[in-house]
Amino acid sequence: MTSTLVKETTAPSAAPAARGRRTRRRGLTVAVLFVLPALLLLGALVVYPVLFSVGRSFFDASGTRFVGGGNYAEMFRDPATLKAVRNTAIWVVVAPALLTGLGLILAVLVEKVRWATAFKLLLFMPMAVSFLAAGIIFRLAYDHDPDKGVLNAAVTGVHDAFAGTSSYPTARARDGQGLAKEADGSYRTAAGAGPGDTVALGLVGVAPDDLPSGAGPAYEATRRGAADGELRGVVYLDFTPGGGGKQGVVDREESGLPEMTVEAVRDGRTVATTTTASDGSFRFGGLEDGSYTLRLPASNFAPPYEGVSWLGPALVTPAIIGAYLWIWTGFAMVLIGAGLSSLPRDALEAARMDGANEWQIFRRITVPLLAPVLTVVFITLVINVMKVFDLVYIIAPGPVQEDATVLATQMWLVSFGGGNDQGLGSALGVLLLLLVVPAMVFNVRRFRRSQR
Repeated sequence: MTSTLVKETTAPSAAPAARGRRTRRRGLTVAVLFVLPALLLLGALVVYPVLFSVGRSFFDASGTRFVGGGNYAEMFRDPATLKAVRNTAIWVVVAPALLTGLGLILAVLVEKVRWATAFKLLLFMPMAVSFLAAGIIFRLAYDHDPDKGVLNAAVTGVHDAFAGTSSYPTARARDGQGLAKEADGSYRTAAGAGPGDTVALGLVGVAPDDLPSGAGPAYEATRRGAADGELRGVVYLDFTPGGGGKQGVVDREESGLPEMTVEAVRDGRTVATTTTASDGSFRFGGLEDGSYTLRLPASNFAPPYEGVSWLGPALVTPAIIGAYLWIWTGFAMVLIGAGLSSLPRDALEAARMDGANEWQIFRRITVPLLAPVLTVVFITLVINVMKVFDLVYIIAPGPVQEDATVLATQMWLVSFGGGNDQGLGSALGVLLLLLVVPAMVFNVRRFRRSQR
């Protein structure tokens, strides 16, 4: 009787436990079935390539001979790899800091703009542009030719507006025609002249189409005699359109060269300076008696200012970072703006009521409260810049590719871009992975702490 009672009391309690285990197993099976495609893709696209690269990094270029850590040792002996490490360090230090700072400033300012949504959309639009298209855009914008590169067109325009530009960069004197070229690029007369004399200074090398629009014939200027106490002359283009004429003589069809600076020099010292008129004529009045040398300064023949070599060895990395900022500033602004919108407004209003100005509120309240968001944005950008490849490969011209290379481009160049050493390339890939992993771990832990 007792045994039967025990069986009857234990059987109902064991049944729910068994059903619970079956339910858990069924739930686990369903979960595994749902996760399995993602796990297969993760294994095929991430885990296997990582393990294969680690293994491949211990073999030579052919993949048949085991070299151990030889590729890692060679990696740090290669000057190109060391330059890539240096450039990557510059990217990691400069780009995320600038982007986080710009994003913070823009996020704060946008709150005070009436059309804030339109402004955010405008700044975020570059994120929709592919890195390939952005690289092509900035490769053209940075072009050294002012007729193609918009940045150099702006720089040369500003320079020429303040410093001026030479009208005759190609002009030169004929040999044996009385003008000698000096070491600084200027020209001077071989024979002296004094008050009462008229001097003709002929130049060549200027195309008729390149003459200033107001240039007039120089012939009449030579007909006018010099007044007492004056030294007169004319600077002209010693070339007759259509041929003919006589070298060293001002013919009727030859044009004067206006706006040419002429100096009167005596005893090695410039005593007077003037500028030629539209017909190329000039005159010096009030000179003392004696012999003077006439000089055409080098500034008359200076080549035109061609702007800044944005894609030269010195500026190519900052130029590419500038393109990166254009793309990612909107991303940083939107994330920081989202954090800014969640700040407690009562703390800001209390600070204003206590007499704090906007700068004090920004520095002592806004920034400290946004510190978690700023950290996440900064670390995310650090991870991103370590993997930058497209912009560097597209924007940097071939001759300066090595000066702009980073670890990602160096890995590709060594493996597939002519190096054909996939052992060394795999070692570079492993190095890049080791540099990215700490930042990823930090970001994941930060997310978990914020969730808790």
